[in-house]
Amino acid sequence: MLRMILALLLSLAAVLVSGPKVIPFLRRLNFGQTIYDLGPQSHKQKQGTPIMGGLMMAGAVLITTLICHPAKWQGGWDFMLALLAVSFLSMAVGFGDDFIKAALKRHEGLTPWQKIAGQVIVAVGFSAYCYFHPQVGSKVWVPFFNVEWNLGIFYIPLMSLTVIFMVNSANLQDGLDGLLSSVTTVGSTAWGMIALMLLLAVQTTQPDYASNLYSVAIFAMAMVGAAMGFLRFNHYPATVFMGDTGSMFIGGAIVGMAMLMRQPLMMALIAFTPIMSSLSVIIQRYYFKATHGKRIFKMSPIHHHFELSGYSETQIVTMYAVVTGVLSLIAVLSLYGLQLA
Repeated sequence: MLRMILALLLSLAAVLVSGPKVIPFLRRLNFGQTIYDLGPQSHKQKQGTPIMGGLMMAGAVLITTLICHPAKWQGGWDFMLALLAVSFLSMAVGFGDDFIKAALKRHEGLTPWQKIAGQVIVAVGFSAYCYFHPQVGSKVWVPFFNVEWNLGIFYIPLMSLTVIFMVNSANLQDGLDGLLSSVTTVGSTAWGMIALMLLLAVQTTQPDYASNLYSVAIFAMAMVGAAMGFLRFNHYPATVFMGDTGSMFIGGAIVGMAMLMRQPLMMALIAFTPIMSSLSVIIQRYYFKATHGKRIFKMSPIHHHFELSGYSETQIVTMYAVVTGVLSLIAVLSLYGLQLA
C-alpha cells in the first residue's frame, strides 16, 4: 500500500515540476494544435496550443513505476514491464502522428493505414503475450457472476481488436480541455483498487501472481498521479494538450491493466465514456450513410454533441468524471466476495 501512495505522489510531483519547463519548450518548437473548420467554432481560440504534453505523463509514469516496483522482479513475465511496453508502444504510434503534424507540418499526420498497422502490431503482440502468460492465459473474468470465460484460441484475435478499439477510443475522447485526464484520474483509481482486491484474494496461495498484481496497483496509482498533475495544465482553458501521444499512451495503459488482471469486460464500466465516444462515431457514420446525410448527433464524438447542445466544457468534463466515478464504484463493488482459483 505504501508503494501505491508513493507512486501517486511521485508521479504527481514529476508532472507538476516538469510542466512549467516542458510547455514553454513545446511552444518554442512551435508544436501547436491545428483546429480544423469542421470542429466547434468555440475551439478556434485553441489554435496553436502546444501538443505532445502526454510526454510529461509518460515520463512521470516510467520513472515512478521503476522506482516503486515491488522488490521481486519476474523477468519477462513481470506485469510492470508488460504495462510499460503496451503503453509506450501505443504511445509511439501517437507520437509519430503528432510529430508529423507538429514538426513536419503535414496536417494529415500518419495515414490511416500507417496508424492501424502500428496498432495491429502492438495489439497482436500484447494479446499473444497475455495468452501465453502463465498467470493470465485465455480466461477472462465475468463481472458480477464470479465465473471465468475461457476464450481459447479466440482470445488473441478478440483481445487484439479490444486493444485497437480502446486505444482509439481514448484518442477520440481527448477532445475537450481536461476531459480525458479527468476520466483517467477516476478510472485509474478504480483499476488500482481492483488490483489491490485481487492481490488480497491470492496473496497466500499465489505469491508470484500477488506480486504482479501489486505492480498493476502501483502502475495504476502512477497513472492517477500523472493524470492529476497534467490536469493542472490541461483544465479549461488548457495551456497544453496531451495529443495523440498522451491519449494513446492512456489507451494502452487502460487496456493493459484490464487484460493482465483478466478483467477486460470491466472496461464496459470503468471505460464507459471513451467506449461511448467510439460508438457515437460509428453510429453517426453509418446512420449518415444509410439516411443519405441525416445525423443522430449534432457532432461526434458525443462530447461535441453535448457541447453544441449548450453545455460548457467544464460541465461536460464534470459529468463524464461523475459517470466514470459511479460506474467505477459499481465495478469495484462487483468484486466483493471474489474467489480466485
